[in-house]
Amino acid sequence: MEIEDHGFIFSDDKNKIDPIAIHHYLSTQSYWAENIPLEIVERSIENSLCFGIYKDTKQVGFARWITDKATFAYLADVYVEEIYRGQGLSKKLMSLMLFHKDLQGLRRYMLATQDAHGLYAQFGFKPIEHPDRLMGIAIKNPYKDL
Repeated sequence: MEIEDHGFIFSDDKNKIDPIAIHHYLSTQSYWAENIPLEIVERSIENSLCFGIYKDTKQVGFARWITDKATFAYLADVYVEEIYRGQGLSKKLMSLMLFHKDLQGLRRYMLATQDAHGLYAQFGFKPIEHPDRLMGIAIKNPYKDL
């Protein structure tokens, strides 16, 4: 899947992905993956359904779905470089991803966000109906000492 829109390319082609650019953003600018090692970013890309946003072949945005492609998908590591924000790129990316053939017919789509509730609400995401049924293990700053 690849679409060009206003000089940006949106693609699920893993050959286009720049792991170094993604690692740089995640390790230095994200609140959720500060100090993440490059090797972990590369492994996460390898084992996920990935989407990139490119401007003149430069990676300017990214998102990945952790999915079994049958029942469940979890959206992770979504970003658009700050200088490209405000142009609707996140909305365009979300629109394209939700129509991807591997994300059809699932019974649950999930994500976690600190500050983008408004974006995701536009695509049907809402607070979990029964949060008391969900459990997890969250390790704060897992990459701090690596």
